[in-house]
Parts: sequence; C-alpha cells; structure tokens
Amino acid sequence: MRFHFVDMQDVNNIKPHINANTKLIWTETPTNPMMNIIDIKAVADIAKQKNILVCVDNTFASPYLQNPLDLGADIVLHSATKYLGGHSDVVHGCLIMNDAVLEEKLRFIQNSCGAVPGPQDCFLVLRGLKTLHIRMQRHSENGEKIANWLRSNPRVDKVYWCGFQDHPGYAVAKKQMRSFGGMISFTLKDDSMEAANKVLSSTKLFSLAESLGGVESLIGHPASMTHASIPREDRIKNGLVDSLMRLSVGIEDVDDLIEDLDNAIGKDQQQSKTNTERKAVTI
Repeated sequence: MRFHFVDMQDVNNIKPHINANTKLIWTETPTNPMMNIIDIKAVADIAKQKNILVCVDNTFASPYLQNPLDLGADIVLHSATKYLGGHSDVVHGCLIMNDAVLEEKLRFIQNSCGAVPGPQDCFLVLRGLKTLHIRMQRHSENGEKIANWLRSNPRVDKVYWCGFQDHPGYAVAKKQMRSFGGMISFTLKDDSMEAANKVLSSTKLFSLAESLGGVESLIGHPASMTHASIPREDRIKNGLVDSLMRLSVGIEDVDDLIEDLDNAIGKDQQQSKTNTERKAVTI
C-alpha cells in the first residue's frame, strides 16, 4: 500500500494525489495535537466523484459533538478507550458505517484477525455511553473557559482550540460540530524542553499521561511522548515545537483546573524532588 500525507485544511490539496489506485481517504478532525479542522463534507464530495471511501477518525469530537456519516463519510473510527468509555479503564475501538455490504466485509476481517473485544470491555464502553452526553457538555464548557484563560496568560504563546473565532477552521467547526470539545494544545513563550518540563512536573490535578477523553484531566508533551519518534526538524516544521503541551480537559471544577495550571505555568523555582520524579504513564 502507498500513502500520501496531505494537508487537508484546504481540501483541494487532495485532488492531485488521487489516482486510479486510490481506495481510501483517511482524515481526522480535530487533528491531534494541532487541533486543525477538516471539512468532512467537502472531502466526501471529492471522494464520491471518484468512488473512493472516506474514513474519519472522530475520537476527539465523539459522536455527541460530530457525526461524520451525516456529512458523507463511509466509515467512522473511534478509539473507544477515550470519550466513549470515558473512565480510562478500557482499551477498545470501533468502526461505524451505514452500508451493509461494507459492514460485512469489515466484520469478516475483524473475525478472521481475532480483533473481537471481550464482554467486560464491551460492558465498560456501554456503561460509558450512558453518560457521554453530559460528560461532553462538561468537557466542552471547561475547555472553553480554560482555552480563554490560557490566551490571557502572559507566559503562554499560542493556544490551539477550534472554538476561537480567529481559528482558521472555526467556520467549518461551527458548521459540523455541536460544540468545540475539551482538547486544547498550547505553547510557551519560553519555547524549550526545560520550560515545558517545569509545567509538566508541577500540575497536580492534570495528570501526566498520553491518553485522553476520561473524566479526569490529563496533560501531555507530544515532543517527548506521542510524537517523540518524529525527527525534530519535521516535528518543528509541523508546529510541534518543544514547549507544545496538550490538555485533555476533564469534568472537574474548572476553577480548580485553572488554579492548577496557573500554579504550574507560573512556577520558575526548582521543583521538589517528588515532582521532578513524576513519570509519564501510557493508558
């Protein structure tokens, strides 16, 4: 299989890469970790002209905030480990479609490969779905307040959150999403690993971890965690600078979360031995 990596913020960038062998256009919106927005309907319109499938990773938005099938996508992927489960206690994934023939083909592959979840895993995701709507409402409410607070902080440089009216994808996000969610990335004016590590080692409510979408708030550092395998030059070129940090805003009291970030971002002094020895945990 051959892949072409394309900036889909302008969907016209897709067209030159389509050829007779193209079978699938895969997209993610909002993207991880830069929170870029892709116009799902526009991508689907291009794909349908060539009889190409479109798959959308909808993990960041969840089905409560965004429904790609209604916008023309053929397949929707969720890491159910995240918002669908919602409690950081299950590893799960799912594909959603509304075509019986496609479903039969994918189910055959699932069965033959053995990618069948256990009953307890399914129970945990079903339990999480019962509260998805109220959790996503709170994630979104908290996310909005924290994004705006970060923008007002003098030590913060850039804040990436698709709910800002000056976000390049705001109009599309407003059109295809019900709200803007609780995923936020930001950088510091002191763009260094050392400055980022001071923040990462100082939060107490935001746990240092690579996952997202749980009821508890998490903070991560793409440069040393999720995107550490990318050469630094390529990483920087795509906006993943040394101080970039990603927040998965939970459902705790938002004033407590803001105070936690304020204490962490505002700290310059040497951190205690206990804090500096905190380790990243992959969930």
